[in-house]
Amino acid sequence: MSPEDALEPTPTDHEGQDTRPGELLIPEDTYLTSGVHIGTQQKSASMRRFVYKVRFDGLHVLDIRETDRRIRLAAKFLARFPADRILAVSQRQYGQKPVRVFAKTIGAVSFSERFVPGCLTNPNLAEYFEPKVLVVTDPATDQQALSEAVSIGIPIVGLCDVNNETRNVDLVIPANNKGRVALATLYWLLAREVLKSRGGPAAEAPYALTIEDFQAAL
Repeated sequence: MSPEDALEPTPTDHEGQDTRPGELLIPEDTYLTSGVHIGTQQKSASMRRFVYKVRFDGLHVLDIRETDRRIRLAAKFLARFPADRILAVSQRQYGQKPVRVFAKTIGAVSFSERFVPGCLTNPNLAEYFEPKVLVVTDPATDQQALSEAVSIGIPIVGLCDVNNETRNVDLVIPANNKGRVALATLYWLLAREVLKSRGGPAAEAPYALTIEDFQAAL
């Protein structure tokens, strides 16, 4: 069973809005002010199901509750793997610091900036690494890492904006994967939830990191 298969259908009203009871992982205002829900004007067929509405300026708005519950699922999924066999990547400038801090926080490995072709498939490279799961910041800009993960048969968790193609992503987290504050918020929250899902002392200790700790410089 893929991580996507574990998701249950979300009850909706006639306009498509989530009507399930329950609290979000963080206040709704935090999601909104960070722009996690603001997507692109272009929309792929595979991301249509995550769109809540289209704004007056043509930007698609993502369903925050769907983002929230998929962060929960992704955290539980990642917590099943040895920390040092989780690989997080980002070639997007605003994703590089969030990825590094995320990896350091949960004990994972990060490849930020340029991904050297063959890192996952060529044992002769100095950068060669054998992860058990891959986290991509953007399936488009992280295409090389994604393709190599597919070729070696490991699952892929991806932050996917409205314009992304998701056919090779096993667990989609619908979100703005281009904004500086949005990416910091997403990786800050995902790191917190992974630690909580693992249990033990790390889950019980106060989470001292802030969203600002994950933010890339302007």
